[in-house]
Amino acid sequence: MIERIATVGIYVDDQEVALRFWVDQVGFDLRRRESMGRVGEWLEVAPPGAGSRLVIYPRAMMPDWAERKPSVVFECADCQAAYVRLRDAGVEFSSEPQSMAWGTFAIFCDPDGNEFGLRGP
Repeated sequence: MIERIATVGIYVDDQEVALRFWVDQVGFDLRRRESMGRVGEWLEVAPPGAGSRLVIYPRAMMPDWAERKPSVVFECADCQAAYVRLRDAGVEFSSEPQSMAWGTFAIFCDPDGNEFGLRGP
C-alpha cells in the first residue's frame, strides 16, 4: 500500500543556485546531500516538518529533462501571507494570489523557469 509521496524531481542547470533559492528564499530545509559523481549531487529539500521532498536534479544527467516538467502545488494556511513573504525574499511570481472557487492560488518560478503553485483556503 502506498503511504505518501516521497520525492518529486525538478530539473535544474545549476544545483547550487537552485539549492540557495529553495533554502534561502523559499525557506525549505536541506534534507539530504550526497555525491552522484562528477555530474552532480543528490539534493533533497522540503518545507520544515514536511515528509515529501523535492529532489534538485541536474539537467545534465537527464537528456529528456524538458519532457519531465514538474507540476507541484504547495499548500499553505494563508496563501496571501506566503505570497508576501516569498515575494519579499525575492521570489518571482507569474501569478499573484487569485481567489478561486476552491481556494486561493498563486504561481511562482524558480531560477530555472520551473513553475510552482501555492494553494490556500
